[in-house]
Amino acid sequence: MSVKKILPLLLVALLAACGKSEPPKAEAPAAAPAPVAAAPAAAPAADAAADGGKGAELFKKTCAMCHQTGVAGAPKLGDKADWGPRIAQGKDTLYKHAIEGFNGAKGAMPPKGGNPALSDDDMKTIVDFMVAKAE
Repeated sequence: MSVKKILPLLLVALLAACGKSEPPKAEAPAAAPAPVAAAPAAAPAADAAADGGKGAELFKKTCAMCHQTGVAGAPKLGDKADWGPRIAQGKDTLYKHAIEGFNGAKGAMPPKGGNPALSDDDMKTIVDFMVAKAE
């Protein structure tokens, strides 16, 4: 086989492995709400967004393997130059590509990052997290 035939197969195999993660663990019951403090709360950590940190958590479990390093043309987390044109397409397009998958000029995105256990809402949370890091 020629390199031109093998390369796409290797790329697909690599991208399929990007989304492999452990199955979600059952969450512990919620603790009783804390009493209201008189002083304002401290600012949330950098990774904790309006989603309570869920986007960062899901990103680390499924997306970091490709999006931290730029594997197969994946836009790196926080890379404004790489994310800018993608963000300009609008969130609906980003959601669609993340959920359904996408093959573009620079690389490929497997559906749900290769992790079919993620819900569409999980994918939207991850996209929102990644976009916020690049704005």
